[in-house]
Amino acid sequence: MVTVRVFVTLKPSLLDSAGRTVAGSLHKLGYGEVEDARIGKLIEMKMPTFDEARVKEMCDRLLANPVIEEYRYEVVA
Repeated sequence: MVTVRVFVTLKPSLLDSAGRTVAGSLHKLGYGEVEDARIGKLIEMKMPTFDEARVKEMCDRLLANPVIEEYRYEVVA
């Protein structure tokens, strides 16, 4: 069994209002060293085998919106 982790985030050119809120809240709590925060999602999938083409297809068709999001994935043995 293989675990595939897919990380989905907004494209860098898009405003991440949730990330800005988190960064602002961290500043208010005294964590002024935080310059920026971006919010994303993590999808972890268990698969019998790793097939890169299938994972890319899943990401493009369902897991990420290619218009506003980008993704990367990693295979965890």
